[in-house]
Amino acid sequence: MREEEQKVSLIHLNFQSKYLAGNTDVNIILPDLPRTMEPGEFYGSGRKYKVLWLLHGTFGDYTDWVRKSNVELYACEKELAVVMPSGQNTDYVNWDGFGLGYRMYDYLTEELMPLVYGWLPVSDRREDNFIAGLSMGGRGACMYAFAHPEKFAAAYMMSWCPQDMRIQKTDTTWGARNRNRLDNAGGLEGYLDSPQNTWDLTERLAGRKDLPKLYFTCGKTDPLMYDNFRKFYVHAREAGFEAEFKEIDGYSHEWRFWELCIQDALEKFVPSPEKKGNAF
Repeated sequence: MREEEQKVSLIHLNFQSKYLAGNTDVNIILPDLPRTMEPGEFYGSGRKYKVLWLLHGTFGDYTDWVRKSNVELYACEKELAVVMPSGQNTDYVNWDGFGLGYRMYDYLTEELMPLVYGWLPVSDRREDNFIAGLSMGGRGACMYAFAHPEKFAAAYMMSWCPQDMRIQKTDTTWGARNRNRLDNAGGLEGYLDSPQNTWDLTERLAGRKDLPKLYFTCGKTDPLMYDNFRKFYVHAREAGFEAEFKEIDGYSHEWRFWELCIQDALEKFVPSPEKKGNAF
């Protein structure tokens, strides 16, 4: 696509969610009318675009990826739709004890996906759907990929990997947050029996041929995740679990790293005929 034809539409959707029991926001990137086409031809084509479900991290919201990265440019180059919901600080799980109930885990697959597939020109075919996220969003992406392999062709986890909660529950780095996670799940046993326990699921899913392609990345100076990243790499290899792991020198838990990651993710999801080089 020539540079003068590269255009996208950015849709901001605010609606009342049944699963979140209140209003919520979503940003959606869609390929826009090329200057060389007539509107009737473009909008009436019936084309269904590939779609990336892109999740933000802790303290973020639906605006993060658009404000802090060049994802619009990269999506435009790939003619890819990108859906960016708000997940609060939920870990992308259900919190039935919050307010009237905040069912974030169910919201994505049971409400937002049907809405987007029904209202917008995107494909619901597994081979056209991808999921990715940074930090907490990587946690969500991994959970969804493990629980719903029929929905996604690939998943890309940035600065996050499964953690063994039997050990992490007493880690001072995650102290208060892990206590809340366990309380919400009904204790350690409840957590271990839930979709959040991707550490144990790694062993159970090893050898499965129906899983999405899985990618895990981490910066080598990341104080929050790198030690766990190395532990999970060993755990996954010992279990015979298939995934691609990549660690990069000189990057921490930061947007400079995630800017590289999103380019790498989109190239893996929708390869270019002539790949332009980047730091990966």
